[in-house]
Amino acid sequence: MYMKNLAYLLLAGSAFAVSCQNSGDQKKGGDIETIKKEAIAIHDEIMPQISTFDKNTVRIDSILTNIAALKAKNAALDTAAARTELSALKSKLEQATGSMEDWMMEYAVDSTNVEYQQKELEKVNTMKKLFTDVSAESKTILGKY
Repeated sequence: MYMKNLAYLLLAGSAFAVSCQNSGDQKKGGDIETIKKEAIAIHDEIMPQISTFDKNTVRIDSILTNIAALKAKNAALDTAAARTELSALKSKLEQATGSMEDWMMEYAVDSTNVEYQQKELEKVNTMKKLFTDVSAESKTILGKY
């Protein structure tokens, strides 16, 4: 009888432990799905800016190619400073675009590792700030030309 009660007690304890574990997995799963959705939503929000960044890069190339003509129209134009400023902006545009391409290639959407998904969310948030900053800088600098 003692062994029978012990067996029931162990069975009940095991069932309880398994149910607690499953509950934790569901909570983690819910959290991970929220993190994934947030990362993808941020990606979807900033991704369309890449076409604008690409157009701005082409525009910068055109401005740099025709800098002498711009100097002829505006004698006060400091072409050395303009080249430096435009080249730096082009690098930032390419960096932003490259960071998105790298993130998309490396992102493992199917990963169930919460820490990994959290780090990816942090990466995409950092990328969003980069996109916002570069977009504003592009408007300011390219607005001069």
